[in-house]
Amino acid sequence: MRIVILTGAGISAESGLGTFRDKGGLWERHDLKDLATPEGFARNPALVHDFYNMRRRTVRDAQPNPAHHALARLQKDKRYAVTLVTQNVDDLHERAGSDPVIHMHGTHLVALCAGCAHRWPAPEEMRPQDRCPACSDGVARPDVVWFGETPYHLDEILPAIAESDLFVAIGTSGVVYPAAGFVELATEAGAETLELNLEPSYRASAFDAARFGPASEVVPAWVDEILSA
Repeated sequence: MRIVILTGAGISAESGLGTFRDKGGLWERHDLKDLATPEGFARNPALVHDFYNMRRRTVRDAQPNPAHHALARLQKDKRYAVTLVTQNVDDLHERAGSDPVIHMHGTHLVALCAGCAHRWPAPEEMRPQDRCPACSDGVARPDVVWFGETPYHLDEILPAIAESDLFVAIGTSGVVYPAAGFVELATEAGAETLELNLEPSYRASAFDAARFGPASEVVPAWVDEILSA
């Protein structure tokens, strides 16, 4: 069976990483136009770096939870071809043992040159005066896909969905495109679709089935069912 799994902020919430759009989420407490757009970075790079430095520290202190570990177990079972796609910019899937993981929104554990697009491991603290080690001139920014930018790896993700037998969305809001439209692509391809979420997402009605509850409970339970089949 070919399975495509899309994970969002909800899968990492129980590891202590805040969600973005829920009540009390990061975009309710911060203005995304200032922190998650190229224009915001151009206006105030120090503010953006301070935000992502804080997020980087939080991620490095966090630990994978049972949902991350369950998906790693599923990915290792040779009966299934699992494509794991995440909207998250943390590395909790990798630390739980998943490999490979497609980061469609990049990761703030990596630095990106705004000039030549060179990438390198992000230091603990990034600063506005940091420059690219490759070209020595380009401005360093977090390797995170901001609003108005094109997500990464769509050339891998879209064909995988088109060839899938099952598409599963875990902990996603169903708001941000193109990821919010993946369920329709899967349905058009003839795949079954399943939502695992704390509560119904904006796209809940588009799925064939759903299970609701904390990711650390519903994801391992679902994976146990798949592996015992």
